[in-house]
Amino acid sequence: MTGRSVGGMTVKLVVLYTHPDDPEAFDRHYLGAHMPLASKMPGLQRAETGRFASALDGGERTYYRAAELYFADQAALEAALGSDEGKAAAADYQKIAPPGSRMFVETVD
Repeated sequence: MTGRSVGGMTVKLVVLYTHPDDPEAFDRHYLGAHMPLASKMPGLQRAETGRFASALDGGERTYYRAAELYFADQAALEAALGSDEGKAAAADYQKIAPPGSRMFVETVD
């Protein structure tokens, strides 16, 4: 299976969250409010999220949690982010993301 989709390459929004001050409160909001907001974005094909358990290379566990949101192509991602649902999820991200959290767009091979 390839990452190709009709009209371009499948892309995903990858969000890496650094360690929150209160992990329990963060997870409660993240799973109970934030991900339900993000899951309503138009064009979202699949969403995965999880907490990092360890760093196999023995290094610092810089990030606490990751999310991967899959879209058919860059245009679908941009439309989702520009939608009311995408704007609501982005505003919530700004409120909850610990300092140093990052977002990336990845093209899927």
